[in-house]
Amino acid sequence: MTGKHIVVTGGAGYIGSLLTARLLRQGHRVTVIDNLLFGGESLLAFFSDPHFHFVKADVTEQRSLRDSLPRHAPKPNIVIHLAGIVGFPACQAIGRQATWYYNVQATQNIYTQAASLGVERFVYASTYSVYAPSADGSAVNETSPLQPESLYAESKIAAEEYLLAQNGPAPVIFRLATVYGLSPRTRFDLTVNQFVLDAFTRRELRIYQRGYSRSFIHVWDVVRGLMLGMDCPLEKARGQVYNLGSEEGNYTKDQIVSFIIKRLPEVIVEYKDLTFGGDKRDITVSFDKIRRELGFHTERSVDDGVRELVNALKTGLIRNPYDERYRNAHFIVQ
Repeated sequence: MTGKHIVVTGGAGYIGSLLTARLLRQGHRVTVIDNLLFGGESLLAFFSDPHFHFVKADVTEQRSLRDSLPRHAPKPNIVIHLAGIVGFPACQAIGRQATWYYNVQATQNIYTQAASLGVERFVYASTYSVYAPSADGSAVNETSPLQPESLYAESKIAAEEYLLAQNGPAPVIFRLATVYGLSPRTRFDLTVNQFVLDAFTRRELRIYQRGYSRSFIHVWDVVRGLMLGMDCPLEKARGQVYNLGSEEGNYTKDQIVSFIIKRLPEVIVEYKDLTFGGDKRDITVSFDKIRRELGFHTERSVDDGVRELVNALKTGLIRNPYDERYRNAHFIVQ
């Protein structure tokens, strides 16, 4: 086998399950570590692949990485760390201590084990929620001040700071835009996906924070970006931070609604002035660095994502979208 041995934490999740499929397809050996909080059906198709190995474990456990490696397999070359508590509502619900435990201490734990195993590279999924809008309204970039508006963003910054101070496996950090689209374990508590679900099942949309601008990226393009971090020259990985997305993915909520109405014209849209506490993300993001340094560009648009989600619901490919497996910690956010 000529591929690398890659460990994916949280590999049964929204991004991790699609990433695992792509890595196996490219001939890599993949070890997935996941506690299966939302089930493991997303991994079932991989069990017949001799290069796939799964262990049910919690990344907070002291030897979770070391004890998960298959016997007689080569040591892992790369760890892609996706496991954690995702989103500001979930973090608010469990509180600061638990958030720090799962998002910061667990990252430190996995990195320390990776270093002891001689892993070459550590790819970390962060969030663009670490930014606040710029004073003049211009797009924020990787050098912009970090001003978290939520506990979730605070925990991601703390994990980033820890990784960037280490001298072991080369850390490369991706600050993801808001993800959408289908995967083996699709989530419906993310803006685009939830809007489509509400429009399809209720024939109505209730929109808050109408004029807010966000950056969006298809889960397929997230996987492509993470793999660039895995394969790029070491000098473009070690200690580097990249916003993961593209300027074409900067949309207001009205624009998202227009894509939905095009396919579900009977939907009634209602706008509310209510705003939420926490992470509001009315922000425009620059993705110049990842395009310039890694040659990254997105292949799928929000319109593509809306189309595939509507088709999946209409055809019954997703039969029960209200199943908790399609949620993250029981929260729905707009």
